[in-house]
Order: sequence, then C-alpha cells, then structure tokens
Amino acid sequence: MTVADSDFEPLARLAASLFDAPIALVTLVDHEWEWFKAAVGTTETRTRTEESFCAHAIGDRGPFLVLDASAHPVLRHNRKVAQAPFLRFYAGAPIVLGGQAVGTVCVLDGTPRAEIAAKQLDALQEIADAAASLLKLKDEARRRALKEAALSREEQRLGMALDAANVGSWLWDIRSGTVAGNGAMMRMFGLPPERTLSAKAVFGAIHPDDRGATFAKLRQAMAANEEYDGMFRIRANGRWLLGRGRVHDRDSRGLALTFLGMTIDVSEQQASVQRTRLLLKELNHRVKNTLAMLQSLARQTLRQTSDPAEFMTAFAGRLQAISEAHGLLSDYEWGTIRLAELISKQLKPYVSDYAEQVEIHKDEVLLGPDQAVGLGLVLHELATNAVKYGSLSVPKGKIVLTARSVVEEGSAVLHLTWTEVGGPPVREPRRRGFGSLLIERSLDKIIGSSVKVEYLPAGVTALIRLPL
Repeated sequence: MTVADSDFEPLARLAASLFDAPIALVTLVDHEWEWFKAAVGTTETRTRTEESFCAHAIGDRGPFLVLDASAHPVLRHNRKVAQAPFLRFYAGAPIVLGGQAVGTVCVLDGTPRAEIAAKQLDALQEIADAAASLLKLKDEARRRALKEAALSREEQRLGMALDAANVGSWLWDIRSGTVAGNGAMMRMFGLPPERTLSAKAVFGAIHPDDRGATFAKLRQAMAANEEYDGMFRIRANGRWLLGRGRVHDRDSRGLALTFLGMTIDVSEQQASVQRTRLLLKELNHRVKNTLAMLQSLARQTLRQTSDPAEFMTAFAGRLQAISEAHGLLSDYEWGTIRLAELISKQLKPYVSDYAEQVEIHKDEVLLGPDQAVGLGLVLHELATNAVKYGSLSVPKGKIVLTARSVVEEGSAVLHLTWTEVGGPPVREPRRRGFGSLLIERSLDKIIGSSVKVEYLPAGVTALIRLPL
C-alpha cells in the first residue's frame, strides 16, 4: 500500500494552478489500485484501476488529454463520469522510472474544456518528470538508510563478537593523535574504559622495553604500506599482546591518515612457550646427567661380571629403574612426583601381588627430579637383592616401607625405612658387590642424604635419609 507523502504536494498544487483545475493528483498505479501520493481538491486516497483515467496516460506513455469525458468512447461509461463527481476534463502525464511508467501527475475538472495549449501539456510532463526524480531520490535515500541501518547492526554485532572473543580493535587517527578502541582493547592495555584516548596514553601503556620496537614496526609498516605484526608487553600487568594492522587511508600526498588494527592476548601462549623452553633446558640437563650415570653404571657392572648375559640382565634392570623414574618425571613435566608412585613403579615388576607383598606406611611426600632418579635406583637394587636372596625370594615374604617427613634444623627431611619380612635368614655378605655400592652411592648428588643397610637375621633393613 502506498501512503500519502507531503513532499509531493507542491507538485500537485503546481499542476492545479497550471490548468486552473479544482483537482490535481500525484499517483502511483498498480494492476488493482491507483494510489494518491498527493491530492488537491479531494479527500480520497485511492481509486480502482478500472475507474482510473490515469491508466490510459500510463498506457500511452505520454500526456493524455480528455477535453470532455462524456464524449469519449471509453471514458463516457466510467462511473465517475456518469455519476458524481461527473468528471469531464482530464490531463495527465506519466511518471516514468527505469523506462517503466509507474504513475501520473494529473488534473481533473467537472467542467469540460474547449482546448488546451501544447505548452501546458509540456509543462505537465515536466512536473511528472520532477515527480519521477523525487521518487527516485526518495527510493535511493530509503535504500541508503536501510543499508546504513544494516551496516550499523553489523558493526554492533561485530563489536559484540570482538568483545566476547576478547579481541581488541583500534583506529589510530595520526593527525589528531588519538586512538579509538573497543572495550576489550582498553582492558588489555589497562586503560580507562573511554573509547577514545590520546595516542601518547596508549603507547605509554606498552612496557618500556618493548615500546621503541613496537613504534618502529608501526612506522615501518606505514612507510612500506605493509601489514604491522608484532608482540609486546603491557606495562601495568605484564600481559603479552599480539598486534596486527595496516594503514586505513592516506591523503593526496600518500601520507598515512589513519591506522586500523587488532590485538589479542597471547599471555597464555607465551607462558606455554616459556615453560617449553624451561622444560627443554631441564631435559637437556637431565639427559647429560643420565648419560654420565649410564656410563658409570656400565663400567661398574662390567667390573663385577665377565659373563655378557649376566651383564645384560643386571644392566638392563638398572636402565629400567632409571627409565621408570624418568617416565614419571616426564608425565609431570619434570616437576615433582609422589613417593607412592615411585615406589609402585619400582617394586611392581618384582612381586606377584603388590597389595599383599608391599606394605606402606607413609606421609604424603613429593620428590624432585634428582631425588626421584636416585631413590628409584636404590629401590631397584634393594628389590633385586630381595628377589635373589631376601624376602621376595619366597611366596610369603613381603616388604614393609615406612616413610616420614620430619623437620630438621628448619628443613624437611624424608626418613624412609625398608624392612624385609618373612624371608630366609640373612647373613651379611663377605664382600660388598656393585649393588651394595650402588645403593649407598645413588643419592650422592643430594647433599645431606645417606643410605645405611643392615643385614639383620630377620631380614635386610635399609635406613634412607633424603633432604626434601
């Protein structure tokens, strides 16, 4: 439905005065109705197309003139001619848009006319052309308004999406020295929530150690018309930000006017990279230590036996002990591991029923890398001896472990007791083998540690002291 539009009323009045007619219309016509955009001399807003004089003007694609409708072969049968308001005179010019007649500017009178000057019809067509131009302008304005409204909604949605995703967006106005940014950007920089701040305040929020390099990269990107891509820290909170952007527009001389960009918080990624670096550094240190330990183990094991098979068995078992400790440490990124896990890893291969053959009374104790590797070797050697000669060599034998964390001179110390129960009678060996030496020396790297093994008749007992 087409509604009246007061912007067309001056055209209707101009047409009425041109012909000194009591009725003048600016209309739009479809297959069913003729709609009045503006009307002078009538309160009607529409009429049916079959009763409309204007349909003939649209069909003729030029000014349509009827001096006396009562004498017209078609219009004389029109209801508005035969009945009130008894129309007689009509002059109309089509409104053409895009080559298509869509309506008219017309005048009507109940009194017939004898003649109409050609220049009057030409003037009426000019009024109709003006109406066409006005319709086109208003349609373009409407489309532009709809487009701007859609763009505004899209900008709002984009702004909300960027805020929700914690992505900062900013526009640096180089001439005015200001930076406009969204809420996420201001939060990242630790700045007040104002949407526009001075560029000095924004650049001042960057960590002093990164500020010069960041500004230099921005200048380089502007000069070379390239994309800026850089990372920097924020002075207030130490957060790492990744910034990307490029010149948005330039003046006639090619000088940058505005710079558009985005920032995202990459602090977690940077922390992960740093952890990886530290882990690789720790791993490199551990590999060197492990290789040195393996060389020592190989030499000492060879000194104890000339039988290759016996060497491989003994050496492989010690390698496995080191491997188990390393595996646990790797799972925890070379941090700390629980004593209970280390005991389980080292003793399960030597018992058929862990719950029955290993009894543990312990405090919750955490071990560092050196402590875990050294203690793992001690437990391996003790378990190997127990399988060969001690309590684990018989079905009913078991190991009782007691671990207590105590404070000595202000520092935590682990007291671990290994006691073999239910095994054959024990006699102290006449000579100390490499296993005994390894038990005593596996913790040498940890200052203040000690291992004392007692060969009591009831079973071997080992007393381990390990600073935590």
